[in-house]
Amino acid sequence: MDLRSYYKKIRDAEATLPEGHIVMASLVTSEGGKEGVRTEASRATAAKLIVEGRSRVATPEEANEFHEANREARAKHEQEEAARRVQVMLLPSQDLRKTKERS
Repeated sequence: MDLRSYYKKIRDAEATLPEGHIVMASLVTSEGGKEGVRTEASRATAAKLIVEGRSRVATPEEANEFHEANREARAKHEQEEAARRVQVMLLPSQDLRKTKERS
């Protein structure tokens, strides 16, 4: 493999990609890669994956689905964490009556 041409292909691919992070969709590979698995990658990583034939840039619909799934998963996680943080204090009824009488 000619390393100069490999890195030139990566630079060329990176130049065509937009700034920021890009949603990528995986392709079937000989190493057992599954098609359609989505992830977010930096421009440099995305360009490398494209040149190596491991993934492609996701369509806008796929990117929206990916971001929506992440939002839902985050909301669910935050809700579960909030439920874990709820603290309950049990007081015997006698102590409760005492505190009401003092008030």
